[in-house]
Amino acid sequence: MTAKVELETTRVESANTAAFEEALVAACGFRGDVTLELKDGSAIEGYVFDLKRTKAAPHAVRILPKDGRGRQTIEQSNIQTLCFTGKDAAAGKSWENWMRRYAQMKLKGEAAGIESEPLE
Repeated sequence: MTAKVELETTRVESANTAAFEEALVAACGFRGDVTLELKDGSAIEGYVFDLKRTKAAPHAVRILPKDGRGRQTIEQSNIQTLCFTGKDAAAGKSWENWMRRYAQMKLKGEAAGIESEPLE
């Protein structure tokens, strides 16, 4: 689960402890939305921005919900499934890729500027 593009659409169940721990760490570096399906049947979709580790479990994730509610802290023990549901807004948009596209456009005689591409 190291490449961010591979994360999009990935679902990880909490029963698979090792993969779930890896997914929680990956969610903190993912620049798109994730959905936390909770054991009580509810779900929270948003941006995971922190993983709070403690010496004794449970760990907790901090999420900024997409629906505009304030930041929430969700204990890992309350999460049933973690789903990478959003598009990673920065996938494939490294400086090197941008420079390569810029140079290709210039060589073709096309207009090339510094404006960013739309996210959607």
